[in-house]
Amino acid sequence: MEIITISEASKVCGVSLKTLINWIDAGHIKAYRTLGGHRRIQRDELYRFMEEHHMPIPKEEKADMRKRILVVDDDKIIVESIVLALEEDEHGYEVISAGDGFEAGLQVSHFKPDLLILDIMMPDINGYEVCKRIKGNPESRHIKVIALSAYLDEHNFNKMKEFGADVCFSKPLPLPDLRKEIARLLGI
Repeated sequence: MEIITISEASKVCGVSLKTLINWIDAGHIKAYRTLGGHRRIQRDELYRFMEEHHMPIPKEEKADMRKRILVVDDDKIIVESIVLALEEDEHGYEVISAGDGFEAGLQVSHFKPDLLILDIMMPDINGYEVCKRIKGNPESRHIKVIALSAYLDEHNFNKMKEFGADVCFSKPLPLPDLRKEIARLLGI
């Protein structure tokens, strides 16, 4: 998590310092103040804002922008196979995993993934609840959600869609198909 000054952020955006301050004051970009009263922004937060508002990100900045993926499943073999496939992908994703819904919630707030691969049936907090919480929170609703389940029938499919899942698949999903869907959802 890299922290930058608002002066640096205004240069990345190609706008005046005053414009950037107005965006911060209006709540469009999250920033904080140091003890000395200076504003600071997380670089990821700036990129999120720029992508959300269809602003071009300079090429030198894009080199540092790896898409983040969180894989959530209680089956360690499935997690390992998905993580390995995505780490080896040509797009150079940054991938981490969580073994249950509770850990997924923690990782969403710390890791700030762009996409979540989520098993529906988990022992503690199930995938429905995880998806509902992520999509119901203004800070995380932008996260794309791919729901996976070995028990995906029409009822489960409709329920996950109702809670905000972008795509639902039955397990086992061939990894090449999963990679294509991830690239599509992330706009790659």
